[in-house]
Amino acid sequence: MNDIFDGLPFGPADVLLPQNCDLSLWSVVACDQYTSRPEYWQRVENRVGRAPSALRLILPESCLEGPSVETDIMEVNNTMSRYLREGRFREYPETLIYVERTLYSGKVRRGLVGMADLEQYDYEPGAASAIRATEGTVMSRIPPRVAVRKNAPIELPHVMLLADDPDKTLIEPLSARTGEMELLYDFDLMERGGHVKGWKLTPAQMEHVAQTLQVMKSGAERERGGLLLAVGDGNHSLATAKECYERRKGMTDPARWPELPSRYALCELVNLHDDSLEFEPIHRVVFGVRPEELLDELMKYYPSALQGRGEGHVLPFVVSRWSRGEVTVGEPSARLPVGTLQNFLDDYIASHPRARVDYIHGGDEARQLAEEREDAVAFLLPPMDKGELFPTVIHDGVLPRKTFSMGEAHDKRFYLEARKIRK
Repeated sequence: MNDIFDGLPFGPADVLLPQNCDLSLWSVVACDQYTSRPEYWQRVENRVGRAPSALRLILPESCLEGPSVETDIMEVNNTMSRYLREGRFREYPETLIYVERTLYSGKVRRGLVGMADLEQYDYEPGAASAIRATEGTVMSRIPPRVAVRKNAPIELPHVMLLADDPDKTLIEPLSARTGEMELLYDFDLMERGGHVKGWKLTPAQMEHVAQTLQVMKSGAERERGGLLLAVGDGNHSLATAKECYERRKGMTDPARWPELPSRYALCELVNLHDDSLEFEPIHRVVFGVRPEELLDELMKYYPSALQGRGEGHVLPFVVSRWSRGEVTVGEPSARLPVGTLQNFLDDYIASHPRARVDYIHGGDEARQLAEEREDAVAFLLPPMDKGELFPTVIHDGVLPRKTFSMGEAHDKRFYLEARKIRK
């Protein structure tokens, strides 16, 4: 890594970008989206056809428990290797990419693509690392993701890190200096993804980034127990990268750990205070249940609960097209309504093996899923104030999993850049 970034948890990477192909067909949304909408992924499949695409290099999360998952993973890895042999990528060494993503709403989200040092990241609650998770890690979700990554020659990121930079000193100044940069890509994204442009930073601009991060790091060490960056999207993906790195360390001479490509993970860094960044709630849809029974169990689980809106945590629900209501839990022990609901759901699912929970971005999507089925209940949660993120992570360790989403599903990061993670 460039010397000016020594000691920092984020810096330039040897970035691979696809070449000689249609980037609008190459780039697809994060694999953990539309898990209950197989028709979305089928539309993408039909649109991509036989064109080179990141779709061939990922495994949608809805397929992780499919009957052919091992074959699917092998096919993904084989395609990665084939794309490398065919010269499908052009490599940009020691690079930071300034990204402007024009969202479907018209707002512009600004970010920096580089790599995170996994030695400075920890997803355990109460960690003192520079990069920390924002939600509880579900350990059962890590092994299937490790199976995808462990033999992969390259990575494609959908992880987004957040910097708490209210004065907008790190990323925003770059927006006025794109004329000095090399334009790397500029194209429309599919399925309401908007538009994305990316530029390669100059050496002087990279120095600005390094110096600003050093100042922010010093402030974090003085005032925040060292917390510099928080994981905004892709908590489990980054935890998977960490697990793969720890396994590789166990097979490697410690003197060579700094050289391991798996020590780092490609990601995009975004300012928490970016004007486009809105925290959307992640709703819960419970399938495979008798709705009335589930709601009765919720009332029994919290003796203080009452039907309708009252003082406490209000949990709106939708059962069918004609049935919706609210449950209020008084004097809740959890800090947020999502915590109150999740505590109940975790215990309920554990004792009802036919039931399952899906985490849905977008209230309309959650309502529709509940309205389409007789065995489903949708719980609609309120948004979280993004200003609470860093203080909550510092004081509480992590938020309940799937507390917030940075925008709607179509606003999520699309796969485009890649990086080699094996020599």
